[in-house]
Amino acid sequence: MPKGRRRRIRLGKERVELLVFLGATLMVVLAEMGDKTQLLAMAFATRFPARDVLWGVFIATMLNHALAVALGTYLGTSFNFQVIQIIASASFILFGLWTLNGDRLHGEEKRKMSFGPVVTVAIGFFFAEMGDKTQLATVAMAAKYNAPAATLLGTTTGMLIADAFGIYIGVMAGKRIPERLIKWISALIFIAFGYIGLYASVPKEFVTIPYMTGLVVLTVLAVWVIRRADRPS
Repeated sequence: MPKGRRRRIRLGKERVELLVFLGATLMVVLAEMGDKTQLLAMAFATRFPARDVLWGVFIATMLNHALAVALGTYLGTSFNFQVIQIIASASFILFGLWTLNGDRLHGEEKRKMSFGPVVTVAIGFFFAEMGDKTQLATVAMAAKYNAPAATLLGTTTGMLIADAFGIYIGVMAGKRIPERLIKWISALIFIAFGYIGLYASVPKEFVTIPYMTGLVVLTVLAVWVIRRADRPS
């Protein structure tokens, strides 16, 4: 193949990858505005240093979207995410209960988390992104354009940009909101989006009043048990 033609092919490929990168970045920024993961960034930023939250977001996004890119590249858009969405949503509810469970130690300012802020944020964001629309869009984009590196870097960059706004807002709010209230708000955000995720992903024959009532009762009971265990003896 002539050298000039190879050069044109390489430049054409680089342009495509640049367009995929920019398109993926813009897609995620727009999709994340007001999305649950941006709200999570706001909630986490009221509890942890902004730098730790951003590192957690970066780690979780790289892992999560690398999985999405791999699925999009090798399996295409026919992969069924329903089971993953159900598991992720249920885990999201459990993570909200976990947030409340952290209140049981006395002296909140002295409490040391077993995983640390970065890992805690990364775990929360990883599960939040499982089956989310940005992950599904990442799968579709990787399958369509066959540019896995550009797709991964673009979606990760977009997530960091969008959640940086959320972190900034969370830091500003954290200076004015009591810490105990912050924990309750964070937990309720986790649980609420878990409910929304389950409603959207479970088969419709299970979306009935008895099943929904049972889930709410179990959640309230779990909260009651956690709060009761938190009371001083």
